Amino acid sequence: MSSTGIILEPSDIASGEDRQRIDAVTARCLELTVNALRQSGVATDHEARALIHHIQDVPEDAPPLDILHSLARMQGSDEEHMSPAIARLADAVASTMPAPPPLIPFAGKLIAPSSFYESFGNILAMGQALLAPVIYAEDTDALGVASINPFAARLLAAEIHTSVESRFGIKPFLSVCRVDYESWAFLIRKHFAL
Repeated sequence: MSSTGIILEPSDIASGEDRQRIDAVTARCLELTVNALRQSGVATDHEARALIHHIQDVPEDAPPLDILHSLARMQGSDEEHMSPAIARLADAVASTMPAPPPLIPFAGKLIAPSSFYESFGNILAMGQALLAPVIYAEDTDALGVASINPFAARLLAAEIHTSVESRFGIKPFLSVCRVDYESWAFLIRKHFAL
């Protein structure tokens, strides 16, 4: 993608097989994230069940929803207070992981990897579904993925690893990072036009 806008529409790229894979990975992301929210104590069982229903009830043609953003809204955060609410939830989710991804403050300043997205339309579609953009791509051997949800970023990184290794026979070096809410919102608009 260029800095002037979207080259590809992610929703137009996903074939039937890609769509099934996207659905499976997003369901896994929901499961892992909700379990982490419960485990860390930032979501009650009632909130977790309501969150699952809320995410699963999104129509297929609607823009994807982020799990942490949705929970912050459910817990009463308005846009003015969204950043600290997301930070609290993301920190709680990350604390349940053996090696939590680092929070990086500069991701929004990186150039969108248009040639990588053009070569891997399935990754563009998966990134849009998970709301986890590729923040840099040095060819196909060193890539970075980020999101407010560390599970979304990890799952997209795993998909990239599989896709690149399958196509080129190389195992790319992947950085998985977290970003703050404002950077994430900017990246989502820039990469996926959402």
